[in-house]
Amino acid sequence: MPDREGVVAAAKPSFDETFRAKLNELFAWRRDVREFRKDPIGAAVIEGLVRTASLSPSVGFSQPWRFVRVDDAARRAAVIASFERANADALGDYSGDDAARYASLKLAGLREAPVHLAVCADTQTHVGKGLGRRTMPDMLVYSAAMAVYTFWLAARAEGIGVGWVSILDPVEVHDALSLPPEWQLIAYLCVGYPNDAFATPELQRAGWESRDPRATEVYRR
Repeated sequence: MPDREGVVAAAKPSFDETFRAKLNELFAWRRDVREFRKDPIGAAVIEGLVRTASLSPSVGFSQPWRFVRVDDAARRAAVIASFERANADALGDYSGDDAARYASLKLAGLREAPVHLAVCADTQTHVGKGLGRRTMPDMLVYSAAMAVYTFWLAARAEGIGVGWVSILDPVEVHDALSLPPEWQLIAYLCVGYPNDAFATPELQRAGWESRDPRATEVYRR
């Protein structure tokens, strides 16, 4: 029998070894993409990915994520300008070989990507009735970040690449997009079909950083 929301109980799923191997492969191939083809992506595809992202866990079932597709050329230009200013400022923090290597990196695909998505957390949502947020109010932000990651994986499974641009001023972007004051910018995403695909992170390939063995450690207390 369906419950009051029309949800019908289903048999417990079984994920076999083949599925688990493919899932690990998806994790490995989910890379930050900065080189995109110009091929358009249909609105229905993006909407489907957002629906999948909405299956993400959220504190108190608050579902605070808000996906904003940025199509307006002037708004996109304002975001690109914010990135370019922030990128120039960041370069000034490095010197020597690090500065040269930083300057050589392509750190965003804002001009090439056919789709721009801003992902925000509604910090004033009443959905969830505040459950789980009294002691850790940042859980709303973490919930929205989980939706970003789910979107990223779902996109990769469709052969679509995603790049998360963090080198920009969030206040400038918030103003450029005329977002509600209670919406906190969590991620600005470039979305499109990648020129190339690699299972190794681009910054690792470029020699910027290597794998940190501590990332796979399990500490005990």
